[in-house]
Amino acid sequence: MPERTPKALRAAIAQHAPQLLVDFDRHWRRDIADAYDLAPVPAFMARWWSEYALARDPHLEARVHHLEDEAAQAPDYTHAKALIEEAGRIRRTTAKAEPGQ
Repeated sequence: MPERTPKALRAAIAQHAPQLLVDFDRHWRRDIADAYDLAPVPAFMARWWSEYALARDPHLEARVHHLEDEAAQAPDYTHAKALIEEAGRIRRTTAKAEPGQ
C-alpha cells in the first residue's frame, strides 16, 4: 500500500488499478477539489483506500463482487443479508491494510 495521502493513493491507483482512476478523479473533483473545507477528505480517503486495497487482489475483488451480485438476486432476505455481511467483512479487512503492506 502507498503512503496514506491522496497524491500517493492516486499514483498507486494509476499504476496498479487504472480501472479505478476515472471514478477516483471524478469523485475527487466533485467532492474535494473545489471545496474550501477539508472535512470530506478523511471519508474520501477511507473509501478509496478500501477500493484500492481490494483491487490489488483480483481474486478477492471478484469474490466480493460475486457476493454482492448474488445478494442482489437472492430471494431470501436472510441469505442476502449474510452475503452482504460477508462482502462487508472482506471490505473492512482489506481497508485495514497499512502503508508498505
